[in-house]
Amino acid sequence: MQIAGYRTGPDDPALVLAAEGNVERVPLESGTELAYPLGGRRCAGLVDDGTHYPCDRPKAPYCDRHARDWAPSYADEEYAVYLAAFAPDSFKVGITRSWRLDTRLREQGADLAAHIHTVSSGPIARNVEREIAAGMPEAVRVDAKIDGLAAAVDREAWRALLDEYPPIETFAFDYGLSLADRPVAETVATGTVLGTKGRVLVLRRGGTVYATDLRALVGFAIATETEADRDRQTSLGAF
Repeated sequence: MQIAGYRTGPDDPALVLAAEGNVERVPLESGTELAYPLGGRRCAGLVDDGTHYPCDRPKAPYCDRHARDWAPSYADEEYAVYLAAFAPDSFKVGITRSWRLDTRLREQGADLAAHIHTVSSGPIARNVEREIAAGMPEAVRVDAKIDGLAAAVDREAWRALLDEYPPIETFAFDYGLSLADRPVAETVATGTVLGTKGRVLVLRRGGTVYATDLRALVGFAIATETEADRDRQTSLGAF
């Protein structure tokens, strides 16, 4: 069995598992117990129309043959230009189709956001985004989002930004995590799910809370009990 992908968003965050061509979605709802010790990692292959096509190439999460083309295609429809805030003080500009704005912000794990412009097409939105991006990033790294999981947004800095870019509409999101301390950043898929925030999975295992970038799990094989026991013994031997 291999972790072949993941889904983010407000409704159905999930891990996508694959075995012998079959695909299974494992919901990442709060309280779900995961028990997937990680084995070796290789290209996750392709999931197409409910079927998994594996790949033995070593590059992960995807080899050159299966790497996604993330180059956006811009449509002739209404777009929103937005600002997003990630605790404590990371801000970014972005664009999305207007009807996807709330979903897109949740997919990214934004804490606060502001819709600042509405334009008639993707190319126009991209031009506006580029202008704003001269003084603000267009992306926030996942490790920065993990660092801010137990923090609050710097409201003074956010208000100052909105003074510069008056909002049409503002958003505030609660992902139900209520963390007292910053989780340990670790690539794990075993424990009790506390929730997700964008593509960050938060788990409790053995009294410790961990935060995992879901993309970092893609391509891992699920180890058998024998392999997992051997790895634990090797780890203990290192002490």
